[in-house]
This record gives sequence, C-alpha cells and structure tokens, in this order.
Amino acid sequence: MSNISRHDPFSLEGVPDLFQGLFRPLRTTGGVEGQAAGIRIDVTEDEAGYTVKAEMPGVEKDAIDVKIDGNLVSIAAKVERGAELKEGERVVRRERYTGSVSRAFTLGAEIDDEKAGAQYKDGVLTLVLPRKIASARKRLEIN
Repeated sequence: MSNISRHDPFSLEGVPDLFQGLFRPLRTTGGVEGQAAGIRIDVTEDEAGYTVKAEMPGVEKDAIDVKIDGNLVSIAAKVERGAELKEGERVVRRERYTGSVSRAFTLGAEIDDEKAGAQYKDGVLTLVLPRKIASARKRLEIN
C-alpha cells in the first residue's frame, strides 16, 4: 500500500532550500572554493591597551600588512598556494583559499602607533596596541 500525503501549496517549508546557494558567493568564511578564508580575531583589553590575536594559518610573515590609523586597525594578507600537482594528477576537490584577505575594526581608544608591536608565530598574528596617552589640554589666552 502506498503512503498518501497531503500537499499544501501555500506552505513555506521548501523556501529555504530554494535560496540555499543564492547568497553563498558573498560569504567570507567557510573555506570552500571561491570563498575567502577570513581572519578570525580575539581582542583583549587591559589598563595599558589592547592585545589582538588574529588566526592566519598558511600565510607567510612577509605577506601580512598591518595599518593603524587612530583607533582603526587594518590587517591584510595575500594567501598563495603553490602548484602541488604531479604529472598525471588532476584536482578532484580544492577547498584551500588563494587570494587576498583583509579585516578592519575600530577600538575604543586611539592607539599609540609608535609603541605598537606585532609578532607572527604558528599562524597567529599577535598585536600589542598600547593606548595613546591623552595630552593635557592647553588653554589659549585670548588677547
């Protein structure tokens, strides 16, 4: 005996499947072919300033560019994967990203870019960003 089911033409049950791949190229995380690898960060704060840890696996140290402008921090990197195919091989699936990734964010206080430091080890970029000490206000005399 066959199972009989009732179909509701006004049901929204299948709508998510309809749009499943529509916005996929706009995503910046996930690691699937054609999608950016993304830069994941952790930001901690203490009295002296901020510490930022950014995961950037597989990126060469020379390919990383960090810029500080006031309280805006920008991290950019170029990710390159060499051709690893041997003669007679073909690519069945490629999920490793090749291209440029970037991330920009603002912090609650201006950064003293003269004292800021960066270290890259084991795929993690660590930024030490001390706060800029506010200068004393100068009172202007009116003549």
